[in-house]
Amino acid sequence: MARAGAKRSVEPSGNAGSAATRAALVAAAADALREVGFAGASAREIARRAGCQQSLVFYHFGSVAKLHLAALDQVSGARNTRYRAMVEESQSIGDLVRAARAVFDEDLDQGHVTVLVEMIAAAQFTPELRPEVAARIRPWRAFAADSVREALAGSPAARLMPPEELAHAIVALYLGLEMLAGLEEEREPALALFDRAGKIASLLDIFRRKRKT
Repeated sequence: MARAGAKRSVEPSGNAGSAATRAALVAAAADALREVGFAGASAREIARRAGCQQSLVFYHFGSVAKLHLAALDQVSGARNTRYRAMVEESQSIGDLVRAARAVFDEDLDQGHVTVLVEMIAAAQFTPELRPEVAARIRPWRAFAADSVREALAGSPAARLMPPEELAHAIVALYLGLEMLAGLEEEREPALALFDRAGKIASLLDIFRRKRKT
């Protein structure tokens, strides 16, 4: 991403320079959301980080809000790939919980979920953002429901915990833990909760193995 030096001017849409500028703006917007929050991620700040003129934010995206959403889409796409790989590699409920703990740590270290948290907070007082952000959370709930359904298959818990309801709780809990960990600058309580969930998962795995024998 460009930082200093001559700033880019408007390029004809569709050429390599235009694509590079769009990519730089999206990356800069994601960085700004992580580091200075929604309130600080202005067109000026994003353009400064991207090393281009502020007018290019509006030339390429029409509004700062649409650029923020493009940044959210980029981060969500990358994390979706990571989470799906995590689920595919897990062989048990215990594996899934341990992987989720590792990914939670990773998300905190790299600020991935911060982008979504900032956009959710912004949507509370920006009505036009509300349906856009909500639409981007729905696929995460669907993914969580599919993962839960597969993980609990053959377990007595499958009848007690409907996957859709549990998925909603998981997404809400994950985001809430992320927000509290950032606010308090302390992740140990959240990690302890994952460890507790891991012990429960181990019991569920035992039940699953007994049912198969």
